[in-house]
Amino acid sequence: MITRKAEKYINNWIENPERALLVTGARQVGKTYTIRKCLRDCKCNYIEINLIQNREYIAALQQANTVEELKLNISALTDATFVDNKTFLFIDEVQECKDIVTKVKFWVDDGRIKLVLSGSLLGVELKDLRSAPVGYMEELDMYPLDFEEFITASGVKSETIDYLKKCFSEKVPVTDVINNKMLTHLNRYLVIGGMPAAVNAYVETGNVGEVSIIQDNIIRQYKVDFTKYETEDKKLMLTAIYDQIPSQLLRQNKRFNYSDIQKKLRFEKLEDSFLWLKYAGVAIATINATEPRIALNQNAKSSLIKLYSSDVGLLTYQYGNALRAKVLFGEDKINLGGVYENFVAQELNAHGYLTYFYNNHNLGELDFVIEHNGSVLPIEVKSGKNYYVHSAISKATYNEEYQVKEAFVFANCNIEVRDKIVYYPIYMCAFISDEFEYPILSLDI
Repeated sequence: MITRKAEKYINNWIENPERALLVTGARQVGKTYTIRKCLRDCKCNYIEINLIQNREYIAALQQANTVEELKLNISALTDATFVDNKTFLFIDEVQECKDIVTKVKFWVDDGRIKLVLSGSLLGVELKDLRSAPVGYMEELDMYPLDFEEFITASGVKSETIDYLKKCFSEKVPVTDVINNKMLTHLNRYLVIGGMPAAVNAYVETGNVGEVSIIQDNIIRQYKVDFTKYETEDKKLMLTAIYDQIPSQLLRQNKRFNYSDIQKKLRFEKLEDSFLWLKYAGVAIATINATEPRIALNQNAKSSLIKLYSSDVGLLTYQYGNALRAKVLFGEDKINLGGVYENFVAQELNAHGYLTYFYNNHNLGELDFVIEHNGSVLPIEVKSGKNYYVHSAISKATYNEEYQVKEAFVFANCNIEVRDKIVYYPIYMCAFISDEFEYPILSLDI
């Protein structure tokens, strides 16, 4: 059975559901399953309604200005019975009800119903829902399974994962047996990815063919969503951009080249499309930082973008069976630079990091730059054997202006420390987390 990290957050909310909970994320990342599992495991009295499968619920919500009207309308359409202060109402596919924003505040204020909402495309269709009054709703973003969740589902014991985390934090080498095993799991993750249905098929059958069918269906569903928006006045080139991601990542310079879609096309014509893909959760946008220093968002140049797939398994599926087979068998003569970068981008995104890259004529290019533990952290991703060759990250790390405490290189290697540069096995980006603590300030001034 797949266990998600989000379960801990949802279970904690169930214990104290004073505010509504909004669970967001791309389609097929496991939002509905995880919420339902938590409600059942906690033995909650809950009512679940899906606004796509049963569109009559939309009118029931729109016409309910009070909790009494909400209870009456929902009860009329179901066999469910509301119990004041105990019943959880789970509204799935909430993006289908545009009026939900104005209702949540009143329902939460009443307090007799515990409200959990879930939906896809919320960043596109219900932007106002994210700006609900402070104190009425908390938000949880869900992503595909990250690598730690994947290896847990694959049967790797918690003791092994704890050992790996200890090696990561203490910067000591992993035993060769475990390191090689984790690199094998990584190769499988690069092909399977983290979409729950794909991982479940892999865990239960080991059949990559079944995984491929699931991945194909997910991509087709994404493109159905794309076409819904291509008829608007400002035509969006969503499908064209999404289909370009695999080829763009094969380039030595992986920055998105707009002219590959249409000659002389400028970013301004595509900006809405990039934002749509980002907010829909189907792509990860990494923005250029003009300088690798705090604060990165103040140095961002949004017109220069690297675009990654939200799931590395969907990316490698688009490359075809020949490359996927080579990845699974660990062949080292293929170009996996873009795939490795996508994996790192996906892990950083799932762990809450905003990702940037840096490119300078004199210094070179840093694959990723993030703010980590209160400092700028340059990251280089290497797919080949020459992972000690990294002039850009060396120049940035030892430039006193940037105040870099350390830099990470992720590669097919073991852990090694060379002054301020730490070499990690590629899979260990799964253990990056921000532990920055704000100082305690005295009020005696």
